[in-house]
Amino acid sequence: MIKKIKLLFFIIPMLSLFATASLAEHLKRVSSACTLTTLDGKPAHNLQEFKGKVVYMDFWASWCPPCVKSFPFLDQLNHELKDKGLHVVGINLDEKVADAQDFLAKNPVDFSIVADPSKQCAKGLEVMAMPTSYLIDRKGNIRHIHQGFRPDESEKLRALITQLVMEP
Repeated sequence: MIKKIKLLFFIIPMLSLFATASLAEHLKRVSSACTLTTLDGKPAHNLQEFKGKVVYMDFWASWCPPCVKSFPFLDQLNHELKDKGLHVVGINLDEKVADAQDFLAKNPVDFSIVADPSKQCAKGLEVMAMPTSYLIDRKGNIRHIHQGFRPDESEKLRALITQLVMEP
């Protein structure tokens, strides 16, 4: 029994290494096909630009009630941790840019807001719920995927993000 437990303690971390590596490769493939724009249609960030930073990439839409709840939390994270290397990016998936602009007029934030007009980023990353967030480390590895937003989980998420920005 003890040998089986020891074996599990060896196998589980190894599996997570393979999962992280495959997610990193997946992110590289997705980012090459991903064209983000500003809300007025101009070219915006390329995901490769963020290498060396911890990125909290949040897919959202104006019709999403949990997105409304998540924005103050994301804005607070941005203020607290941007000087330590966190870059928060909100990626809008609305069909009409005017809907996103109306949402932002009611819920202003200081973090980066871009659009995924072709939805290629969302499709490539298999976004299935709103909001869906990807926490990416300084090396470009996806370290955490979070669907939805529940205020009671925000402190756990904050601790995870804080831990990542402290890593070299």
